[in-house]
Amino acid sequence: MAEEKVPGGPQTETPPVETADGLTPRAEPGSAYAPEAVAVARMAPAKKDAVSQKKKKKKKEKTKPEVGKLGTSRGIETMFRTSYRVNMDLSALADTKSNIMISINGLIISIILGTIASKIDSNSWLLIPTPVLLIGCLASMTYAVLAARPRVSSRVITLEDVRKNSANILFFGNFVHLSQDDYVQGMTELLQNTDRLYNNMIRDIYGLGSVLQTKFRLLRISYTVFMVALIVGVLAFILTFVWVVVADPTAAATTPGL
Repeated sequence: MAEEKVPGGPQTETPPVETADGLTPRAEPGSAYAPEAVAVARMAPAKKDAVSQKKKKKKKEKTKPEVGKLGTSRGIETMFRTSYRVNMDLSALADTKSNIMISINGLIISIILGTIASKIDSNSWLLIPTPVLLIGCLASMTYAVLAARPRVSSRVITLEDVRKNSANILFFGNFVHLSQDDYVQGMTELLQNTDRLYNNMIRDIYGLGSVLQTKFRLLRISYTVFMVALIVGVLAFILTFVWVVVADPTAAATTPGL
């Protein structure tokens, strides 16, 4: 007579079966301990490891720069954006320094012409220091004006020059000579070619750097001339005054205004 299983009653466990990996419980087909379920459970971690290794490998391949090729598009855009912003900030700084030098030298020249120049005829000793300071301030202001003066290199280009990648269509001094249709066509073709686009942007940044180099060179000359003229002019005023008042008292007594 077969033994009936009472629900909730004591159950007898199936004795485990010894396998190559160890002891695996014996189970009926379809249960959690069935051989097919155990095989799937053992294969799952291996599949996960393989997938994770493939992802890591692809990630390394993306981050690893290829020799002779540009970097990622995001890095290139960041580099161009930073370069343009730095160049524009330096250009604004150069213009600000030029305006400062123009204002200071203009003020000094106005004071010299308005107050001192009218007294030169009665104070002959002012003939030496006054022109020194006046000429120095005038030269300094001239270089400052040259530094602030706009520089536009005008070059006549055609659509074929743009297609041959021999002209920078991003600079307004170049594309202003093109017709509207040629400009739109050139820009459309440029945007469809990443290498040509990057090449034009690189040349545009180089052009901005060349203009900045000229601006700061003229500014350096302007500041140097102003410094020398101010020092020499003030020393000339002091030495001339001392020579008139101390070394030659008779000349000071006969000089009106002293």
